[in-house]
Amino acid sequence: MEKIPMTRAGNVALDGELKQLKSVERPEVIRAIAEAREHGDLSENAEYHAAREKQSFIEGRIKELEAILSLAEVIDPAKLSGPVKFGATITLVDEDTDEQRTYQIVGEPEADLEKGLLNIKSPLARALIGKDEGDSVEVKTPGGDRSYEILSIRYV
Repeated sequence: MEKIPMTRAGNVALDGELKQLKSVERPEVIRAIAEAREHGDLSENAEYHAAREKQSFIEGRIKELEAILSLAEVIDPAKLSGPVKFGATITLVDEDTDEQRTYQIVGEPEADLEKGLLNIKSPLARALIGKDEGDSVEVKTPGGDRSYEILSIRYV
């Protein structure tokens, strides 16, 4: 199986979610199922069916997180330097709108655009890899072609 690149912060966050699911949410849903069973006829018991559905989701997420964490290759961006690569925090300016944005290139499981965490497999990240400060990059996005200039690259 292929290793999954991940920052230390992403690894810690996923591990925390896994512990929360195992130690808090799983026992809560087991109690909810037991309580719903005590109400009698399960075929018409909405609480029971909702609890079973939630249990199924929790168990699936636990398996998913365990698989991701078992394949995780934790990379410390603070030990890196040079052109854009995994872990880089990049400040860009949109050459059309002059809007500045800052992203950190992270692994797929920890990506969250609203938090500025850019998936390494995204078109923008792929276009940025290997580039230096001052370089311009053209990116094909679902909303059309965009052009960005790299203002700064940091490894924190």
